[in-house]
Amino acid sequence: MEESIKYLKEQFGLGEPDIRSYSPLTLAYIGDGIYELYIRTILIKQGNCQASKLHKKASRLVKAPSQAAMVEALEPLFTPEEEAVYKRGRNAKSYTTAKNATTGEYRKATGFEAVMGYLYLTEQYCRMIDLIKIGLEVLDDRK
Repeated sequence: MEESIKYLKEQFGLGEPDIRSYSPLTLAYIGDGIYELYIRTILIKQGNCQASKLHKKASRLVKAPSQAAMVEALEPLFTPEEEAVYKRGRNAKSYTTAKNATTGEYRKATGFEAVMGYLYLTEQYCRMIDLIKIGLEVLDDRK
């Protein structure tokens, strides 16, 4: 993945981002996309399945209540930087509302997505995967 990101940067003339210059909602925006991509990748690699079933499984894992449950378990494991990003994301003034989540769940999910975006943009892919794995184990235990 690192080589692909390097190639992407070269081809589009992208520099190293100053992560502090990004708003927490921008971090959450990219974090939302990258988290969903990782979830879809995990599901696909577990075996071939109907697209509708894959969508249902993925939707269950990426919805705000699931992310909120994950982040409650992950927050004690956050580094100081991750904790700061999480709080900025959680406390950011959002202009959208959750369809199927409480305001609290939505805010926690936004914080979680901000952490995912931060880790992605700072190229801490292994850390991101470790947190996702722990979070998915938490959701699995809740079944």
